[in-house]
Amino acid sequence: MALRNVVKEGDSVLRKKCKVVQKFDEGLWELLDDMKDTMYKNIGMGLAAPQVGVLKRVVVMEVNNCFFEMINPVITKQSGSVIDTEACLSVPNQSGMVERPEKLTVEFQDRFGFNLSVSGEGLFARCVCHELDHLDGVLYIDKLTKKPKTKGAK
Repeated sequence: MALRNVVKEGDSVLRKKCKVVQKFDEGLWELLDDMKDTMYKNIGMGLAAPQVGVLKRVVVMEVNNCFFEMINPVITKQSGSVIDTEACLSVPNQSGMVERPEKLTVEFQDRFGFNLSVSGEGLFARCVCHELDHLDGVLYIDKLTKKPKTKGAK
């Protein structure tokens, strides 16, 4: 396991659409382990593969003390709407208000290729949407409902 550099806004890799994962092998497992370590080291809640320069449909996240690895994730159901604050490791020192679904169901594969489905709400739903946006080259700042806030600014 190794730490990877987090790609910052302005790097073109963050604006590209990721490819579906076909091979569930040691290379994928290493990427997942590295992403987990990188997310924790940077005190993040989630991390998508393009944020470490890899154009694969891979996400790791921890919400409410539950850790998730999602390969080829797809939101299959969503309902409600909530506007709340978001931030991102790839857009440092900023935050902003974004509208997201209140509840959702996401289907994905685990590191071995097994199909899974998880439903959740609140912070879980927000985090899933945020990370899956990364897989399509979308940043939370593209969806702001209000101007972003700079941390430390008045």
